[in-house]
Amino acid sequence: MLASMHWISLTLLSAFFLATADTLSKRYLSHYRPGELVLVRFGVSGILLVPLLLWQPWPQLSAVFWGWIVVSLPLELIAMWLYMLAIRDSPLSLTLPYLAFTPVFNTLTGYLLLGETVSWTGFSGILLVVLGAWLLNLKAAQGRTGLNVLAPFRAITRERGSRLMLVVAAIYSLTSVTSKAAMLQVTPGFFGAFYFVLLGTASVLLFASRDISSWHALGRHRVAHLGIGLFMAAMVVAHFYAIAHIEVAYMVAVKRTSLLFGLLYGAWLFGETGLRKNLLAGLLMVLGVFLIVS
Repeated sequence: MLASMHWISLTLLSAFFLATADTLSKRYLSHYRPGELVLVRFGVSGILLVPLLLWQPWPQLSAVFWGWIVVSLPLELIAMWLYMLAIRDSPLSLTLPYLAFTPVFNTLTGYLLLGETVSWTGFSGILLVVLGAWLLNLKAAQGRTGLNVLAPFRAITRERGSRLMLVVAAIYSLTSVTSKAAMLQVTPGFFGAFYFVLLGTASVLLFASRDISSWHALGRHRVAHLGIGLFMAAMVVAHFYAIAHIEVAYMVAVKRTSLLFGLLYGAWLFGETGLRKNLLAGLLMVLGVFLIVS
């Protein structure tokens, strides 16, 4: 029980930190280009994690470790670029719910790449999390014919941000597994800092080196950049310590409670409506989390 409480507490913290970084990005940096947003999310958090990386002893980095890193890094950069594009251009309520599909995909990717399996009770919990997130998006297709349970399918055809986030969910179902495979070769504390320092360096090389105006963007909104970087760095540390102790599908499913935090932020800061209905759908997600950890 103590082990369960340990990983779930860390995962919920990770979810809160991620939702806060998402909200700060949308509130203060919505006019940024996606590449500049990636630079802030990965670059600033990478800089902030350098002291943690240098503070601890470095393990021997095997060829297996580097193999997983080579697979993970480009996928992570592509996913974050699409992620930033989606939340910049579309409401949080029409983008974030699609991230809930990642743990469903994880039941396959986790099994194929790590040999991880989930119980029927755990899988039922994952499905409840996804169902709750799905219901959160039903408002998208309310029209003259009223509410339709197939609404999100139609929303995907109309809302570009929804389509982008569904692609992100699929990519994250791979990177969450490949990054854990790399982490198993070292320690969670080392890997989280090392991985995001690499991602920060790669984002600078990919986005800032090609366009000098990206450096000018970093000179604006410094407090917002620092806040986003701090929450992203904290998310990274909590994420990898949590995922080290549980199957990827379970951890990612619980982490998708970031959707609930995101919807609360959306109602509070952006005036997005339907909060009561959204919170009722959120109860399904909470029930799903209960089944996962039971």
